[in-house]
Amino acid sequence: MARDLTRQFAGGVGLDGLDLEAHPGEVLALLGPNGAGKTTTVRLLNGVLVPDRGGSRVLGLDPVGAGDDVRRRTGVLTENAGLDDRLTARENLRAAGRIRGLRGPALERRLDELLERFGMTERADVTVHGASTGQRKRLALARALLHDPDVLFLDEPTSGLDPAATRDVVALIGSLAAEHGRTVILCTHFLGEAGRLADRMAVLHLGRLRAAGRPEEIAARFWAGLPVVLDLGAPADERLCGRLGALPGVIEADPAPDGVRVVVADRDVVPRVVAALVADGIDVYAATPHPPTLEDVYFAVEAAIAAEEIAAPAAGVRS
Repeated sequence: MARDLTRQFAGGVGLDGLDLEAHPGEVLALLGPNGAGKTTTVRLLNGVLVPDRGGSRVLGLDPVGAGDDVRRRTGVLTENAGLDDRLTARENLRAAGRIRGLRGPALERRLDELLERFGMTERADVTVHGASTGQRKRLALARALLHDPDVLFLDEPTSGLDPAATRDVVALIGSLAAEHGRTVILCTHFLGEAGRLADRMAVLHLGRLRAAGRPEEIAARFWAGLPVVLDLGAPADERLCGRLGALPGVIEADPAPDGVRVVVADRDVVPRVVAALVADGIDVYAATPHPPTLEDVYFAVEAAIAAEEIAAPAAGVRS
């Protein structure tokens, strides 16, 4: 998808040497704070910006030389919906469809289909001026899907939405990647929605890719061990914790309200811990793994980045 993709701006680097791939039918989340390079990535992949170095392929096409062809097969939802408040929902979609080359009965059928799917039928012929933020987001998402794109870019799709509207939009997005093997690139700094939707994630920081892969793959790189809570019916004492902590593959063991919390090197260690407890005549009622959440993984990456930034000046001083 992207190889050494780089773009500089007057205020600094927007994207620095990005190497990244997205696969058909998956949701790839681009994570990072404002200024990380997410929006720059979307613009480069759609041929709106020209890279200073490197390049990319979208659906086998070069966005620099074939930008129009790329944009015919991609849909983009920007953070700002960009709707015309003077027009109705149907008129907004119809105008966008005509720009895309859709005409006549086929366009009208597509409008009816999308308005119904996105819950906008009752407001179809009401001006957008009085629509809520959630309704505007749904309408903008419908507009991005008018031409049934193969790749869908969503830039902060739930920004400004209340919890109920966020839930509705996330549910809609979740169904889109499954259709026709469509690829969804989700740019967000909201970790909750990324965790519910993303098959893979890429963490950007100041224009540089710092981690990419499935959350569990990134966790294995940045997160030490798997926490597991063992229900023993009562809190474990320090002696038992010490014995468990000495077992091969156990990183640490601490008392928990109903037993013990162990951190193990990997899940294969858990049966050995349970067997050791049972051999000592201790009942084990449950063993519940607590793998790191997407938030845990993301902040572990952020912590590693911060540590690198602190270490770099220090190394310069020592030299």
